[in-house]
Amino acid sequence: MVTVREEPWLKNYKLGPYKLPQTKEPYPVIAIHSLLDSAAAEFADKPACSYLGHEMSYVELKQEADRLATALVGLGVGRGDKVATILPTCPQFIISDFGILKAGAVHVPCSILHKAADLTYEVGDSGAETVICSEMSLDVVNSIKDNTRIKNVIISSLDDYCSQEPVKDPPQGTYGFRKLISDNDAAPPDVDIDPMRDLVVLPFTGGATGSPKGVMVTHYNRAAALTHTAWYMEPLKVGVRGKTSMMMPVALFHQYGHMMMHFAVYWGLKIYLLPDPRDIDTLYEMLTKHRPFLCACVPTQYSRLVSRGLGRMNTMFMSGAAALAVDVAQRFKQQTGMPITEAYGLSETSGGTHINISAFSKLTGFMLAEKLGSIGVPTPDTEVKIMDLDTGEEAAPGKEGELWVRGPQVMLGYWPEPGKGLVDGWLPTGDVVRMDDDGYFYITDRVKDMANISGLKVYTRLVDDVLYEHPAVGDAIAIGIPDPERPGSDRIKAFVRVKPEYEGKVTDDVIISHCKEKLPPYAVPRYVEFRPELPLTVTEKLFKRQLREEEIDRMKASGELQ
Repeated sequence: MVTVREEPWLKNYKLGPYKLPQTKEPYPVIAIHSLLDSAAAEFADKPACSYLGHEMSYVELKQEADRLATALVGLGVGRGDKVATILPTCPQFIISDFGILKAGAVHVPCSILHKAADLTYEVGDSGAETVICSEMSLDVVNSIKDNTRIKNVIISSLDDYCSQEPVKDPPQGTYGFRKLISDNDAAPPDVDIDPMRDLVVLPFTGGATGSPKGVMVTHYNRAAALTHTAWYMEPLKVGVRGKTSMMMPVALFHQYGHMMMHFAVYWGLKIYLLPDPRDIDTLYEMLTKHRPFLCACVPTQYSRLVSRGLGRMNTMFMSGAAALAVDVAQRFKQQTGMPITEAYGLSETSGGTHINISAFSKLTGFMLAEKLGSIGVPTPDTEVKIMDLDTGEEAAPGKEGELWVRGPQVMLGYWPEPGKGLVDGWLPTGDVVRMDDDGYFYITDRVKDMANISGLKVYTRLVDDVLYEHPAVGDAIAIGIPDPERPGSDRIKAFVRVKPEYEGKVTDDVIISHCKEKLPPYAVPRYVEFRPELPLTVTEKLFKRQLREEEIDRMKASGELQ
């Protein structure tokens, strides 16, 4: 078996007939907001984004961001200050992002679905004194003021950039987003940024160990991540940069969407913004109408596009944020003729650490042997280790273990301590992986999602994949729940959303029998629960933790579990 230290992936650094470089060092030491300045200079009149039928050019986007930066400085925002946003996917998010950075501040993107407790924690822990939000979030922002350091609240209407209505006065005690911009000159300050140390974004995440943490991503980290994204598209650069478009159906406040937004600006792409990532009908219509070069989705969206029947496309589809079921990837390719390029990264890595080049190579006119279900190979200058879950040492060749990564894209640390969450610069990801002899990596589970069945490890991700292979299954989750009869052991329970045409026609026995044909006896679900919808996280990932917590609460309430 090949070892990780042999770096077998290097021989597969190729896109069809094109060889890709094994290193990208030195990485750009730049302020990320300079990307917008460069795009506005090179692609001045080209559309930067399209939102509900309204387009904005790169010059217009830069002017709006410059004016907002001037306004923020006037409100007392300076270098290193934190500015929180609570915005959906809309032009205001992009303007705010670059405006905050041009003021020398740090962007703290918060979910629009957060409740008061979540926002109190994130806004409070970051120390943000200025919040930019939509009208829909004003009540919750007002409710947390007394428990945070909020001084300035900037309000935007969702139709600010898709209607010709005059700028209206904001609610008392707040500032109007468009009014601030219209009242200020496009003259942002010249802030001296240290890309190696200054933060570009401070997102909050559950992290590899569970509790919410602020992830310190520097300008340099994000520039490295963008360089890696450009690396595997390099052979297509001449025909793509400044000439094509990207569909953005992922929430921009999530770091997958945030990084892809920065990449779109980096390459001068037109961004089609989808306000509601759960609106599959609108995503379907926009894809078939605009046929963008690139579309970045999460697995749940692909599962539902398959059910919708997308048809033949020439778009490059990317998947991230969660594991993509092999069956969904196969059916999607059958329908569209295009593979889904799976990538892997974390908020802590400011972008990707792995990319499945084998799928992407189709766009060059050549087809490498596909590695379905793989997150791909490590990106240049990304070191990896696989750590044995039992010994804590590096795993033997061919054995599964926890993925550790180290590279230029890895965070500075968890807020507010540089180095916190890292081990000599290494990030333990919390994901269980294996590597094949070609250097392609496969996620088998999250460490915290593994089930223990009488001492035997069950990777619930593998159970998920088997569930998706049944033709009736639309979405599926398998979890381990406590076994009352064997303390310290688990049972497997599956939750299934069936496709509409199968509703009322499939029983739990059918699903269990299907799993018995594919899985060892100890990994077969003991129970199956059918639901019309499965819970999703704010980033459209199926929410295993919520289901596990619900089951434990139910078992305690019924007396099954003490």
